[in-house]
Amino acid sequence: MKALLMATTVALMATGAQAQQATTSTANDIKKTSVTVYNSGFGIVREQRVIKLEKGANLLRYEDVASTIDPTSISIKSLTQPDALAVREQNYQYDLLTPTSILNKSVGKKIRFKRMQGTQSEIIEGTLLNPPTNIINSPDGSQNTYSGLVIRTNDGKIILNPVGEAILDEVPSGLVARPSLVWLLNAAKSGEQTTEVAYMANQMQWKADYVAVVNETDTKMDLTGWVTLDNKSGGTYSNAQLQLIAGDVRRVQEEQPMYPKMARGYMTMEAASAPEFKEESFFEYHLYTLDAPTTIRDNETKQMQLMSAANAGIKKKLIFDGSRYNFSGGMPGGGAATDEQKAAVVVEIKNEQANNMGVPLPKGKVRVYKADQRGNLQFVGEDRIDHTPKDELVRLYIGDAFDVVGTRKQTSVNQISDRVNETSYEITIRNRKETTADVSVVEHFWGDWQITQKNTPFEKLDARSVEFPLTLKKGESKTITFTVRTKW
Repeated sequence: MKALLMATTVALMATGAQAQQATTSTANDIKKTSVTVYNSGFGIVREQRVIKLEKGANLLRYEDVASTIDPTSISIKSLTQPDALAVREQNYQYDLLTPTSILNKSVGKKIRFKRMQGTQSEIIEGTLLNPPTNIINSPDGSQNTYSGLVIRTNDGKIILNPVGEAILDEVPSGLVARPSLVWLLNAAKSGEQTTEVAYMANQMQWKADYVAVVNETDTKMDLTGWVTLDNKSGGTYSNAQLQLIAGDVRRVQEEQPMYPKMARGYMTMEAASAPEFKEESFFEYHLYTLDAPTTIRDNETKQMQLMSAANAGIKKKLIFDGSRYNFSGGMPGGGAATDEQKAAVVVEIKNEQANNMGVPLPKGKVRVYKADQRGNLQFVGEDRIDHTPKDELVRLYIGDAFDVVGTRKQTSVNQISDRVNETSYEITIRNRKETTADVSVVEHFWGDWQITQKNTPFEKLDARSVEFPLTLKKGESKTITFTVRTKW
């Protein structure tokens, strides 16, 4: 048999008897592909291929599948004659043919080693005692260092970590050139059949990212949603129908990929005029279907437009929430019951058709921009949203106000009885802006509570929260005082 040279530039192919007898199907036989990607890190791949089968038993080798395939999720059926094809046995072969795997399976076999001694080459013959733990290529590619390799030469010497090229006489059985599915099928008659194979592949992920641009008066925004698709499944899907599932789909056990991809991949972005996604309800989730085929390459990050909305009305709020801090800041000399705080900046958008929106929004990060006086877009904050149905309110906490600050002070605590006390607070809000500011002062309580004294009207938000709405003119300060009685 022809000798095998272990060099990284040589392509190796399995030559076992079983592979020669099998009918082989490759990506060239694919007629149609569809891929559904879930935002929890996996995808469903469906391929239609035309395969020629003989009547009776057939051994089918199905190549060019994802290397992160879940073998327990595979199905095959005939679309031509569903009742004429039966599966007798199904296998997933993923022990890939590499220099390291060949040497791992060649322990105890004869090996020759070619190494250079100055300008002369030398051939060493012996028995492989231990496979390498690593194969390091020289910078010029002329030779390799086989770290961990042990050879006993024919004259009894032991060679450790040889440098050069290893030569074997045969490829060990059980290795395959690429991940493959192997079926033993029974066909009712001879001829071509259109088959559909479906399987689950890991390390496919998509997420939504949003870009929001606020207008000059902080009353409108343009919102664009992008899909970022990351494919590290070990497979390339050409001209595939792409669908995305948004929702919290439960999986009993997350499968780990068999061959993690170490390549960094690259980014492609579809232009703004590219096909967009059509959204529809599906079970208890939402399904987004791209209206034109696309190619999803292995180790590729692709971006496509998900949605866009222009001139959506927004409401900017400044919220002074005492519950965000429990203790005073770190400056020496501060009061132990006094907190210096900034007002949080919150933007609210109603996700409804009347507001030029009204589409379900997958969870993702929203980055907010605003143009300055020179027309340059400046980043003003970001937040994450959860899956948001239409007609729901989207709230974005994007930062803390620079010029609206306050002091929250606990002025007294009185124990009325063993299970009742009264606590008094003084909250001063200062507006250092050049314009009027509306500020919501929010307080949270526990137990059975009642505000017994106050100097400012409030609104009850829920069983544990109240809001004191304030309007402060330029440079104005206002102080809220109240006493709350708590029972437990």
